[in-house]
Amino acid sequence: MSDLAERRIQNVRDHMALEMEYDWDAVIATFDGHPRYEMATGQVFDGEQAVRGYFASSRSVFPDQGNEIIAIAHTGDTVLVEFWLTGTHEGEIRVGDTVIPPTGRKLRHRMAASFEFAPGSDKILCERPFFDQLGMLRSIGLEI
Repeated sequence: MSDLAERRIQNVRDHMALEMEYDWDAVIATFDGHPRYEMATGQVFDGEQAVRGYFASSRSVFPDQGNEIIAIAHTGDTVLVEFWLTGTHEGEIRVGDTVIPPTGRKLRHRMAASFEFAPGSDKILCERPFFDQLGMLRSIGLEI
């Protein structure tokens, strides 16, 4: 594995660990200067203010949100990660016009994410998490 690939993988590992520590300044620093998340739902959080808003809203639903890396790989200018998303459902979830109150149930949902890098760089351009939204809701006891 090349030195660049190793640095990219380490940056992603750091990024995911820092998200669990809620060290948002350090998470932002793993990006190339312009953070961006493109969600499986079609939502895009582009720029620091939008990304910090995403962090705040997602942690209000699962305040103890964490992740456990299952597998990680590098290919081209991308790092791919498979992981368990964990947490406790303690905040409202909005699905369209529907508001789902907290269930207090534990979440453990298998997900994947791709992290895009510019050629030659070890800083993240964009994170794209992929997950089954309906499966995630069912994992905390909701029948939708």
